Amino acid sequence: MQLTPQLLPNLIQAIADVIENNAEEVTALDQAIGDGDHVINLQRGIQALIAQSVELSQSDWATAWQKIGMTLMTTVGGASGSLYGTLFMAMSKASRERSLTLSTFAEVYAQGVEAVKQRGKADVGEKTMLDVLIPVADSLRQSSVEAVELPVALTKLTDVALAGMESTRDMLATKGRASFLEERSRGHVDAGAKTAQLMICAIVAVLVERLTTPA
Repeated sequence: MQLTPQLLPNLIQAIADVIENNAEEVTALDQAIGDGDHVINLQRGIQALIAQSVELSQSDWATAWQKIGMTLMTTVGGASGSLYGTLFMAMSKASRERSLTLSTFAEVYAQGVEAVKQRGKADVGEKTMLDVLIPVADSLRQSSVEAVELPVALTKLTDVALAGMESTRDMLATKGRASFLEERSRGHVDAGAKTAQLMICAIVAVLVERLTTPA
């Protein structure tokens, strides 16, 4: 079964639901070492995407990702809007005129993550969303190299994202407001890493169900 942008309304709604269901926990994390507005900012962008979901579902992936990126850039406040906007716009650029297979998506997503690294001037180990996004990119590439079946490759991402999120707990923050806390930033999961993990796991659940449910 081919995964097409017709899935986007389901994917966006799954993201909206998981962020809403975990909003209190994530806000507490963000209040501990951040500005406390991470969830509100994300939800503003998600609601904008819900409003566009039918239009997005009728596009090709490159066009949809471009639209998603531009929407997030303009509706999500703080660093998250810039970083997620950059992710999707870079993915759009990398995916133009290419059929979407596990191999090409692994490359497209990796280029998106690299753009986020450049925009945020950050890397793995600095207590940010990249501690989830980078391991997920690495896992996709490895699955592609090993020719792993797509449902298996996707399911692996759940554990990878969880491990990446949890790894931020004992890190010293070097970016954003949390960096001013220095040693006091340890002992708290990064809110951006937590929402990245939640969204990736929600996306994986929808895709795996679609791929494994008989037509």
